[in-house]
Amino acid sequence: MSNIDKIEELQGLLREDANNFQARRELAVLLMDSGFNEESLKNLLYLSKIFTDDSGIFYNLGIVYEKLKQFAKAKESYQRALEIDPKEIDALYNLGLVYMELQEYEAAINTFKQVIKFDPQDSNSYFNLGLVYFKQRDYTSAIRYFQETIDLNDEDIYAHFYIGNILKEVGEYVGAREEFEKVLELSPEYSWAYYNLAVLDYEEGDFSSSEENLQKTIELNPSDIEAYKILAQITAKNGYYSDAEDIIQHAIDNCGEQGDLYYLAGEIFKSEGDVEKSKEYFNKALSNSKTLSVPIVRVQSALASL
Repeated sequence: MSNIDKIEELQGLLREDANNFQARRELAVLLMDSGFNEESLKNLLYLSKIFTDDSGIFYNLGIVYEKLKQFAKAKESYQRALEIDPKEIDALYNLGLVYMELQEYEAAINTFKQVIKFDPQDSNSYFNLGLVYFKQRDYTSAIRYFQETIDLNDEDIYAHFYIGNILKEVGEYVGAREEFEKVLELSPEYSWAYYNLAVLDYEEGDFSSSEENLQKTIELNPSDIEAYKILAQITAKNGYYSDAEDIIQHAIDNCGEQGDLYYLAGEIFKSEGDVEKSKEYFNKALSNSKTLSVPIVRVQSALASL
């Protein structure tokens, strides 16, 4: 029986008997699992008013509120589930995730540490602790918990990826490269790993290797605007201005009009000596200022210098 058929069957039972609470509970969960979150919420709220001490109902309420991105209400629901049953570990873990969404980082840290007390082998909680510290730019603590994650599960590509990002940020390129290569060993189509390797290559002046990794990035993720930008810069540095223009046009086709892309095109045409084209693209950059990461005055200055 399909989920839709089962939903219709349960709804039929409730039409016959609105007090069939078991059917309503099953319906609420099935609606939630099938993506009908608003309908699930109505049934769970109905049940929560009757079964005020049922931790499972409040746990499921938390999940639905999360799916609806109503994180404050999700927090309240998980907290209520834990008041009823302090050993509801899934509610505790999800509460930690909600604290992260609400940027209540100290509460998130304390919550994931509580989960680990219940289950010292929960690699996901170690990972989330690493992520909280990463968001706070406490890289020492972040690496510690990402490494704990890897010690429990060496195939966690995201822990390797974040360690790589931290090492790249602090200039430890050798270690960063090892982590990104480990990510690709585990997940050969993870485009962000190729992109970060390309950035390392670019910073170290290995433009040929950077170009290869950028091409792979774009192949896997045609919407990666940053990859296009670096690739166009490398191509222009090598004197292939027409190819650089093609790369930028391809980026616009895939990513939409972007001020940064137009500004870069303007700089490329300026280097090539094509004043009219350079003016055209600098003006397009100004017309798309909301997607421009460089100061507007810089574009205006570049335009005035032509």
